Amino acid sequence: MLYRKFGREDFIVSSLGFGCMRFPVINNNDELIDEEKAIKMLRYAIDNGVNYVDTAYPYHNGQSEVFVGKALKDGYREKVNLATKSPVWLIKSYEDFYKYLNNQLQKLQTNYIDMYLLHALNKESWEQIIKLDVLKFLDEAKEKGLIKYPGFSFHGDIDTFKEIVDSYDWSFCQIQYNILDIDYQAGLEGLKYAASKGLAVIIMEPLKGGKLAITPPEKIQSLWDKSEIKRSPVHSALKWLWNQPEVTLILSGMSSIEQVMDNIKYADDSQIHSLTDEELKIVDEVHHTYNNLIKINCTTCGYCMPCPQGVDIPLNFSIYNDRYIYNDLKNSLKKYKDLHESKKASSCIECGKCQTLCPQNLPIIDALKKLHEELA
Repeated sequence: MLYRKFGREDFIVSSLGFGCMRFPVINNNDELIDEEKAIKMLRYAIDNGVNYVDTAYPYHNGQSEVFVGKALKDGYREKVNLATKSPVWLIKSYEDFYKYLNNQLQKLQTNYIDMYLLHALNKESWEQIIKLDVLKFLDEAKEKGLIKYPGFSFHGDIDTFKEIVDSYDWSFCQIQYNILDIDYQAGLEGLKYAASKGLAVIIMEPLKGGKLAITPPEKIQSLWDKSEIKRSPVHSALKWLWNQPEVTLILSGMSSIEQVMDNIKYADDSQIHSLTDEELKIVDEVHHTYNNLIKINCTTCGYCMPCPQGVDIPLNFSIYNDRYIYNDLKNSLKKYKDLHESKKASSCIECGKCQTLCPQNLPIIDALKKLHEELA
């Protein structure tokens, strides 16, 4: 495992972090984490050098923090930097900051949290919590020893990102960044801006919700095949991120022990400035080709779920994107037809709840209408 300095702070973290959002589950129930498999995965990662574990209040419908608290027993808590996030959309008063923090400390079975983030900030949520004195809360929580390093995760526009970076003495930030999302949200500009201010920069969605991990379409694979050094698409996508000195660590939401083992192996090859000009050119070609194929920029994060009507929004979008990425209309038509009626896009009543929760700010209602017209 290779390590990098955590921004301006005086310690190092593993180049790979364990994201606790996509543990294996039982009976496709996101709340029922398969604890035997998940504990094996998390402890294997820690035993092999991973020292950064990231969870959040809503992950696995509130059960991720509970599970992580169990998994970090037997001395594992002391081996890692533990990160979790304040659910800012639930905060209605100053006291709520402490209500949720204390609840998280209890669920995680710890007296303090190393990295505490304000979760999924954008312009609206930032303005709301500023009114509630969130920066005072962070200072107090640090003084009381409840948190060590304050940070934020971000899903908004670049101007808001820079405003937040400049507003407080943050230790770090967390942004969505991958070979597809170079100019999206904070993007490359935000990465460089935060790093120039001394912040550690954590990368989430490095594989765009797993989209970059599946077998790529022929157009994409032919581009990867041009490289003299043969790597898997996953290794190539991660190595491109690690190649950049502004990247502190990459979070991966792993769902199997095989994924953990593969990613640890890739992390052993996570040196800065290790890609050739030719390899960087190939990544640029992959970026443009993929973005021309994808119709809906969904990462399947699940924040839009559950839909009050039962519509499986991420699944609908996945089926629709596959129709274009893989040029496979026949299979997409069949998958959509086989969906239970309540899960189909046609069951949307346009309540708009999903759109207020989507960190990608996707026009979900219009997109559901369009995909139903094409796939029904």
